[in-house]
Amino acid sequence: MKKYIAAIDQGTTSSRVIIFDNLGGMVSSHSKEFKQYFPKPGYVLHDANEIWESVKICFVKALKKAELTPDDITAIGITNQRETTVMWDKETSEPIYKAIVWQSSQTQAISNELIEKGYQDLFKKKTGLLINPYFSGTKIKWFFDNIKEANDLAKENRLAFGTIDSWLIWKLTNGKNHITDYSNASRTLIYNIHELKWDKELLEILNIPENILPDVVSSSGISAYTSKEVIGSKIPISGIAGDQQAALFGQTCFNQGDAKNTYGTGCFLLMNTGETPKLSENGLLTTIAWSIKDEVEYAIEGSIFVAGSAVQWLRDGLNIIEKAAESETLAKKTKSNLGVYFVPAFVGLGTPYWVEEARGSFFGITRGVTKNHIARATLEAIAYQTKDVINLMERETKIELKTLKVDGGASQNNFLMQFQSDILNNIIQRPMISETTALGACYLAGIGIGIWTKDDLVNMWKIDQEFKPSMKDDERKTLYRNWQRALRACVEFADKENY
Repeated sequence: MKKYIAAIDQGTTSSRVIIFDNLGGMVSSHSKEFKQYFPKPGYVLHDANEIWESVKICFVKALKKAELTPDDITAIGITNQRETTVMWDKETSEPIYKAIVWQSSQTQAISNELIEKGYQDLFKKKTGLLINPYFSGTKIKWFFDNIKEANDLAKENRLAFGTIDSWLIWKLTNGKNHITDYSNASRTLIYNIHELKWDKELLEILNIPENILPDVVSSSGISAYTSKEVIGSKIPISGIAGDQQAALFGQTCFNQGDAKNTYGTGCFLLMNTGETPKLSENGLLTTIAWSIKDEVEYAIEGSIFVAGSAVQWLRDGLNIIEKAAESETLAKKTKSNLGVYFVPAFVGLGTPYWVEEARGSFFGITRGVTKNHIARATLEAIAYQTKDVINLMERETKIELKTLKVDGGASQNNFLMQFQSDILNNIIQRPMISETTALGACYLAGIGIGIWTKDDLVNMWKIDQEFKPSMKDDERKTLYRNWQRALRACVEFADKENY
C-alpha cells in the first residue's frame, strides 16, 4: 500500500509543497510566490502571515493535483530558508513585526559593534559562525533594540522567537509546539554546537532572554502533530532541516567527505565532516548537518555570492542571451576561453577570499573576443570559485573529495558541469530528482516514521548524468593559475592588501 509524504519547502521568494510516495517518487507539486519588502536600503523583510498562507495554499493545491486528502498523508517534512527571524505573541499567534530575512543587512551596526568589542573569536568558537547580519542572533537583538512590544511581551513570557521552521510548526500545530531542529538552531549565532544547547554567555552578550527560544529537537523523528482544525488531519511532523542541510541529506551525502554544491543565485557548498565539528581558520562556516535519534552530524560550508546571477546578468544586463540556458549554447561554440577570465564579484567576494570591496572584472579582452567567449568565461568562473572553496575544505578538513553531487538551476548546464569536473579533476554526479531540498525533507520525515533507513535512501537515489574529467593536467593547471592571477588583479584593484 502506497504511503505519501508532504515536503514543505519554504524558500526566500516562494513556498512549495511536493508530495512524494514511499518509493521516493514525486507525485505532485505546487508553488506560490509571496511579496518581498524593502522599506529602507539594506532591509529585506517578509510578512510571516503571508508565508503561512502561501504554505497552506500549496498544501491544498498539491493534494488536489494528486487526488489525495489530508488523511492520505503519512508524514510531513519541513525545510526552510535559514536564519530568517520571526517574533510573535504566543497568546495571539500574531507576529509583532515583519520577519527579518537572512539577506537583510539592517543589523550591520550591531554586528560591527560586537566585532569591535572583540567577540568574534568567542562566537566562532561556540557556534562555528562569524558575527554577521546574515545570522539570527543580531536580528533578535535588533527586535529588542527597536520594537518596544518585544520587551513588554518577553517580560510577560508571551514572546516567541523562531526561524521559519518554528513559525510554520507553531501554525501547523495551532500553537501547541514551539520547536526547531538542530540544523536550524545552529544557524542562529546563539546555539553552542559543541554542547548542543542555547549558550547563556552569548545570550547575555546579546541581551536575549532564554524564555523566548524554541526547544531543540532531532531533524528526523516525530516531534509534533498537525492540528486537525488547521490542516484537516492529525499528521506527524517527522522531518525538519534548514534548506542547505536538507539538500545535503537529499543528495544522500551521509559519509564523512561527501559533498554537494547547489548552483543557484550563488553557490552553497557543504561537506559532511562526520560526528566532529571542524572549525575553519579561513572563513568557512561550521554547522550542524542534521540529527537522527539525537546523533548529531556536522558539515562545513562555503558560500559563493555570485553564480547563477552572473548568467542572469548576461541576459538582463548585457542582453547577449534571452534565456539562461543559451549560455551553454554560446560557450560550446568556442574551442577555448581565448584567454578571457571573469571574476564575478558584483557584491564582493565570499568564501574563501572575503573581500567586500571587490567588484566584477574581466581580463584578457582582445578584438577577437565575442559574446561566446564572454558567456564561456562566465560559466568557467562559477567552476573556478567552486574549486577555490573545495581546495580550502580539503586543506582544513584533511578530507580528500572524490565525488561532488550537484543540484540547483545551473547544474542543468552540461558545459558548466563538464568544465567543473575537468577543473576539479573529480567526478560530478547530477541526480534524477533535482528538487533535492524538498527531497531531503521527505527523506528525513520518512526515516522519522520508520519508512526508510539511510541504506534504503542510498539505493533509491538515482543519477541523471555523471561527468568525468577529460582535461589534460597541464591545461588544467594553466587555466587555474590564470584564474588566480585574475583574482589577484581584481583584489588589487579593490585596494585590499595582503590577499
